[in-house]
Amino acid sequence: MGFPIRECVICGEEFELRPGKPGYANRCPSCSEPEDDGATEQTGKDVLERQSESELNAARRKAIRDMLYRKES
Repeated sequence: MGFPIRECVICGEEFELRPGKPGYANRCPSCSEPEDDGATEQTGKDVLERQSESELNAARRKAIRDMLYRKES
């Protein structure tokens, strides 16, 4: 039994839908390739940036929690 044949919604080309194919199930492999428009630059964060963002977010959550649940004396 072969793989199902699909038609690409962008270019109209027929392709086989194989397991593990990168991209979307309704696009051919050439149309599924990510475009290099600079939007993927954020994925290359190093450990220090992720750690500092995590600490900053934790401080924000703590401040919001303190403001919401503080007792009015």
